[in-house]
Formats: sequence, C-alpha cells, structure tokens
Amino acid sequence: MDLDRSPLARPFPVALPVAGVTPRVARAGYKEWGRCDLTYIEVAPGTTVAGVFTRNVCCSSEVELGREQVRLGTARALVVNAGNSNAFTGYRGRAAVEGIMAQVAENLGCAPSDVFVSSTGVIGVPLPQDKAREGLAAAFTAAECSWEEAATTIGTTDTFAKGAVATAIVGGQEISLVGIVKGSGMIAPDMATMLGYVFTDAAVEPAFLQALLSAASDATFNCITVDSDTSTSDTVLAFATGQAGNTPLASIEDAGADAFAAALHDVCRQLAHLVVRDGEGAAKFIEVAVTGATSDDSARRIGLAVANSPLVKTAVAGGDANWGRVVMAVGKAGEPADRDKLSIGFGGTWAAREGQPVVDYDEAPVARHLAGDEVTIAVDLGLGEGRATVWTCDLTAGYIAINADYRS
Repeated sequence: MDLDRSPLARPFPVALPVAGVTPRVARAGYKEWGRCDLTYIEVAPGTTVAGVFTRNVCCSSEVELGREQVRLGTARALVVNAGNSNAFTGYRGRAAVEGIMAQVAENLGCAPSDVFVSSTGVIGVPLPQDKAREGLAAAFTAAECSWEEAATTIGTTDTFAKGAVATAIVGGQEISLVGIVKGSGMIAPDMATMLGYVFTDAAVEPAFLQALLSAASDATFNCITVDSDTSTSDTVLAFATGQAGNTPLASIEDAGADAFAAALHDVCRQLAHLVVRDGEGAAKFIEVAVTGATSDDSARRIGLAVANSPLVKTAVAGGDANWGRVVMAVGKAGEPADRDKLSIGFGGTWAAREGQPVVDYDEAPVARHLAGDEVTIAVDLGLGEGRATVWTCDLTAGYIAINADYRS
C-alpha cells in the first residue's frame, strides 16, 4: 500500500548514536514490499529496561512475554517485526516469538528473557518462523543503521519516520536520549501506544526507570487518540545502557534525576504528537484542553470523549465551528459536568460561556483558526481544579480509504 506523506509530517531529528546501542535492519519479507521489515537492536550488557503495554485482552504473545520479561529489569536486544502483528495466533504465535528469543540469545550468549520482541501489522496471521530466522541471520551481520532507518523499518501504514531526541545533565555527565515510534491507526492507548522505544546512555535502576516511564506514558501516550481503537500489540520500552558513567539513578532525590525525568517526558511527548500527526488520513492536529474538572482523571476522560467523537473530528475536518458537538461529547463522557457552568472555545475565542452562547459571538476568527492545520479546543467545566490536555486529529475520507484496503 503506497500512502502519501502526511501533510502534518515533521522532519526526522538529528539523532546521534547512543553509547551501548547498535541498531540494524534487514528484510525478512513478511509482506510483499520492497523494503526492510525487521529491526534488530543490540544493547550493551548491564542495560536496564522498563515497559508499558496494552490492556487489550486479546493481546499478542509478544506483549504477554514482554510483561513477564520487563519485571526482570534487564535486556540485551530488541527485535521488531513489521507487517505481521502475530496477534490472535495461539500457540503458533508464541512459538514464533520464543524461536526469535532463542536465536538472538544464542547469537549474543545471553538469556532468552533478555530479548524483547514486538510485532505489528495484520492480526490473525502467525508470524512465519522461516522468514524470521532468515531475517535475523541477515540482521546479525548487517551494518549499523541510522535511527531514521530503524524508525522507517518498524512502520506499517506510517507515512514518515518518527523520532525524538533530548539531553540532560545527570551527575555532572551529559546523557542522551533517542526515541523512535510507529503508529498511524488503531490508536487509543491504554498504558502505551503502538510501538515506541526510547534508548539512553544514562545509568538508571530498573524500578526507577519503570516508575518514570509509566508516569511519562500516562501524560503523553495515554493522552492521544486517532480512532478510539486500542491495539493488541501496543508497547513502549525504555532501555538504559549506563554507558554515560553516571551514578545509577534510583530515586527522584538523586542528583540529576529530575532532569532525566523531564527529558524522558519530553521524548515521549514528542513521539506521541508525531503519532497523531501521522493519523491515517489526518489533515489537522487537534489539541483538546480541559480545565475546571473535578479531577485530572475526569478531565482526561472528558478530553478523550471530545477527541474520539466522530462528529467533532469531522466538524474540524470541514472547518465547521460547531461547538454544540463539543457540548454533546462532554455530556456523554459519564463524568461530572454541569450544563450551566460549561464553556467551549476554539483557538482562544470563546463560543459559549457558562452554559450560554457568547453575546455578539463573532465566528470569523474561529473559522480562520479552523482553516489552519493546528486546532485547539478549550473546555472549561467550571467545577474544580482538574485539568488535562489530549491530542487527536481530524477524521477524513482518507481514513476510510486506508482502512478499507488495509490487508491488500
């Protein structure tokens, strides 16, 4: 399937190598496409790992095994297969994952549990073990690739490679973070989103890395939606090689821990936004800012109700300042709301305040705002101090065209 580059695409950042991380790509041939579709990334001995995974109960074997492995806190390699999600494939799917783990473990001389595997693509087709073996054999001897090549290789319906970088000073040492992500459709995360990976040369204890990744994911990946569908394969992993030489971070009280936490959050936020910018058929990036809710969690649920509404998303696609659709979405969220205290705005202009249309409301500036490719929707509940921001994209005919033809 050949897809046009999203009009909301961003260029891939300058991403330098991360000490202790070696990415390689190869062509396993999971689908009939003329590109690499297997990503193999080695990480140095001593690397710690953390992860968050989908809560979809029909998840893949990769997710089931990953949940078990991440509790051990160590890693030596990551394998990502593109074109086949290996989900809903029973014992054959699990055997394929275990075969990959064993092959990589033998190559590196490590435990199979130190090898993490992700797969993305069509559901219900067992991963071809012969193609996986041949692809891995090629990857083992392939030249080191760039981060952009790795990001391209993990994609499926993605129209551009997605990456993010950040730095921080930790214990007097400058540490680096590089993240890559794939995702375009089936995006409504629940503990993660699609496939995302962050690599850093910082030394971080696994329990602390897990706490930081969970918090960062909750405020970024768990605040985006494209189509309200939570994937069977959603995974975000963070790998810390310790090659920067800092004293391992174990708590937020450690020197530089707050700077590292901020950098990790920044990378996750950048990646989350890029997924929305590549939403299937998307032409507009939408930010929904909710204030005045009874709690932050309530605000996020209301924001997601607005962001997931097909009527709101199609109105934005058509440049229609139909604030009544936002009112509808707030009301259906199942969260505390009072019609007579609710305010709705677009691009800094209030259309309705405290349950009433604004007197002498001028729709012209709102129409101009909606004509752009970045749209903001403000919702003030007037009930409390809870707030949240979520991000989505508009819903166009392009989404239907892509997903009606997805398996071809």
